[in-house]
Amino acid sequence: MEADKEVFRFKQFRLQQSNTAMKVGTDGVLLGAWAPIEHEPQSILDIGSGTGLVALMLAQRSEAFQIDAIEIEEGAFEDSVTNFEHSPWADRLYCYHASLDEFHQEMQEEQYDLIVSNPPFFEVEPSQTDYARFLARSSKAMPFDQLLEAVADLLSEEGVFAVVVPHEQAADLTEMAAQLSLFVLKSTLVRGTIQAPIKRQLLAFSRKQTPQPLIDELVLETERHVRTPAYQSLTEAFYLSP
Repeated sequence: MEADKEVFRFKQFRLQQSNTAMKVGTDGVLLGAWAPIEHEPQSILDIGSGTGLVALMLAQRSEAFQIDAIEIEEGAFEDSVTNFEHSPWADRLYCYHASLDEFHQEMQEEQYDLIVSNPPFFEVEPSQTDYARFLARSSKAMPFDQLLEAVADLLSEEGVFAVVVPHEQAADLTEMAAQLSLFVLKSTLVRGTIQAPIKRQLLAFSRKQTPQPLIDELVLETERHVRTPAYQSLTEAFYLSP
């Protein structure tokens, strides 16, 4: 892995990130590497693309012919477009500069086989001095109920919705999803180290209720900057070095 303030390099693509308020982070990498593609999605939607990281990872992992992304914040949108255009999969990737509400209203007839989101989930208030950072970080910029309602409309019958959230918010999200007939297919609890508390949860939902969803755990590091074998295996197709 090589990174600087403006460019982050992976094995098959690089990310320009000079305009976005939120740089490449572990949450996005986890979601892009973990999101289920066993059902061979032909169309993918990334809600809140940021730099385009998750969409690019799924372009590398899948054969989907249509990979759309939505980004409301102008700087992040510019970075996504640049990164898509300079990737090996430019003909399959497209970013919309729109809010989720706008996209949802415009594309109500569209159906996606895989929808992914690394949504903003911090309790951050709007700021006149850094509104871009508010859009990137605050749960108020894209509430879970708004996200799930859009997913329920845009997800194909056999589709999967994959998301990464703080562990303490996962139960609420799961309950809200069930009210829209979206049920947990699998879930991964994420710890930084074996001694650390669970910080994140990866969740995949489908329209079919699974009697026993697959639940497992992922530990990221044995010590600082030393990835566990499990995390290394999950991300080895992307990171440049261990």
